[in-house]
Amino acid sequence: MKEKVVLAYSGGLDTTAIIPWLKENYDYEVICCCIDCGQEEELDGLEERALSCGASKLYIEDVNDAFAEEYIMPCVQAGAVYENKYLLGTSMARPLIAKTLVDVARKEGATAICHGATGKGNDQIRFELGIKALAPDIKIIAAWRDDKWTLDSRESEIAYCQEHGINLPFSAAQSYSRDRNLWHISHEGLELEDPANEPDFDHLLVLGVTPEKAPDEGEYVTMQFKKGVPTSINGKQMKTADIIRELNRLGGKHGIGIVDIVENRVVGMKSRGVYETPGGTILMEAHDQLEELVLDRATMEVKKDMANKLAQIVYEGKWFTPLCDAVRAFVTSTQEYVTGEVRFKLYKGNIIKAGTTSPYSLYSESLASFTTGDLYDHHDAEGFITLFGLPLKVRAMKMQELEK
Repeated sequence: MKEKVVLAYSGGLDTTAIIPWLKENYDYEVICCCIDCGQEEELDGLEERALSCGASKLYIEDVNDAFAEEYIMPCVQAGAVYENKYLLGTSMARPLIAKTLVDVARKEGATAICHGATGKGNDQIRFELGIKALAPDIKIIAAWRDDKWTLDSRESEIAYCQEHGINLPFSAAQSYSRDRNLWHISHEGLELEDPANEPDFDHLLVLGVTPEKAPDEGEYVTMQFKKGVPTSINGKQMKTADIIRELNRLGGKHGIGIVDIVENRVVGMKSRGVYETPGGTILMEAHDQLEELVLDRATMEVKKDMANKLAQIVYEGKWFTPLCDAVRAFVTSTQEYVTGEVRFKLYKGNIIKAGTTSPYSLYSESLASFTTGDLYDHHDAEGFITLFGLPLKVRAMKMQELEK
């Protein structure tokens, strides 16, 4: 019997060409595995395509609920945002894809896992770190870094497939390089490769519209949270994945969550892309809105540091590490009382607060108002300011002495 390889299969041109390439160069039995993280119509017709190209089997693994609950929500609860803008849509999905590939490889008794990520991107790192952490005994084949891989363009890949009797509905015309899942869709390539160019949003956007084309009427939304996890929208109870889908619909309609960023890849280069994250942007903002009421100042300060740390961990593909576990444990502990209701208005790219309530709110109207209450005497501030400003005063006095 031939050894088996599990191929991370998207159905695109790259991974389709890899099927005959693996058989020709490694003499493996190729088992394709497509991980459904919310690609929607991109999954149509995959089984027929994979089998016609020489794969012996195709797994389509639906991991949407696990993605939403076990990968997205920890990042939302942390407030993890890479370089202040990127909501980690691709990054969060890669460890789950790696885990699923390993699960299928174990089930099939495969000796290798192959992916089609390029040698310039972040995904090769995320896939391979995940596989190494979960299955150090399984061989990893990165086609684009393999000496046997000589296909360097869409034209050469199409020609290779045709040489092997595979005629596919792919054209040599270049389009945006996209990655879509439940959380977002990313766009790279074409005019975006030059940061001097404005994005062609009319041609580019998939999940929504620009703020200019959004409705002239705002729309109010109410969300309930329990321990940092959303439970309903406008009074309707839903599971997390369906809440994200509904927020994507609402956010896309109102031009929410379009980000144009030049980011620093792990491999050392800068890359420019446009991300559409309509539902994710709303969910992150709603969660932050509730945390403002509930978390104390000292916890919020440390949590900001942990948010940045988790964003870096996830971006670099280090999900299955002790550090990631530790940071997530801290975040989970902060969510115990993040329960309540958040109301906001969506209007032309904006998320406008419209009221927040929580049984665990630390906001005290009597304390915050200008009236004097039992808990706060204005005169107490004098002693506090004296001590709080003492280092500044001592230093200023010392500088005055030196100037004399």
